Amino acid sequence: MIHRRFKHLVPVLRLLPFALFYAAVSTSAWADTQNAIKTFRLNISPHGYPPYLIVDGETPSGILWDVMTTIAPRLGYELVPRKIPRKRVDNMLLDGYIDGTLRATEWTEQPDKYLFTRAVVDVEEVLFFHHESTADYSHPSDLFGQTIVAHLGYKYPSLAPYFEQEKINRFNVSSDKDLFRYVLLGERFDAALADRLVGQWILRNEGLSNQFRASTGNISEYGYRLMLRKDWTEFAQGFNRELSAMRENGELDAILANYR
Repeated sequence: MIHRRFKHLVPVLRLLPFALFYAAVSTSAWADTQNAIKTFRLNISPHGYPPYLIVDGETPSGILWDVMTTIAPRLGYELVPRKIPRKRVDNMLLDGYIDGTLRATEWTEQPDKYLFTRAVVDVEEVLFFHHESTADYSHPSDLFGQTIVAHLGYKYPSLAPYFEQEKINRFNVSSDKDLFRYVLLGERFDAALADRLVGQWILRNEGLSNQFRASTGNISEYGYRLMLRKDWTEFAQGFNRELSAMRENGELDAILANYR
């Protein structure tokens, strides 16, 4: 029997289990919300960009993926890959479907709309000649009258005027591997235009390293960065801080060494 002094507490005691249950549910919901906020959705594109981003297997890999999987947890984020076609990336980033993509500022239309981190690595575009060729590159005039195999849709500002004037012939292919296959076909194609690390990666994996040599000079050199929405300033600052630390302690060099 409940003493009359505590009868007024009965309604409260009866409600207590429900209050505790509600608090537990609310706490769980709050935790889920916090976990959702700490998810970073990174575009890696459907085909990747080896060796910077490799999507052949179930788990992505590559230089930039390894950097991101190192830095994101240190900033309290879980990294989630998203495969977005190139034409849809910018709008989906602005709309909040993804949180970041990896890009050079120079490859971006209206770059002022976005926030860019410091460069993780430099993308150096060079010419790959057949190993028997005596040609080299230091100026666009070195390519006058030649046919260059280039990736469809890629822009090369330093060579664009000469392509338009047809002083240099451009032959487009949709596959990075085809850049080199066409040069091997014969005299019609003089060189393949590709990023130095990308070209070396493809040639090594295709067993063609001894068939090509890279030009001494490059046609361009851009910083490959993380591209974010403008409201991700705090993340960008943390990313830059951790990237600097990786440079200093050798972590970045160790990652690069795995793909050379």
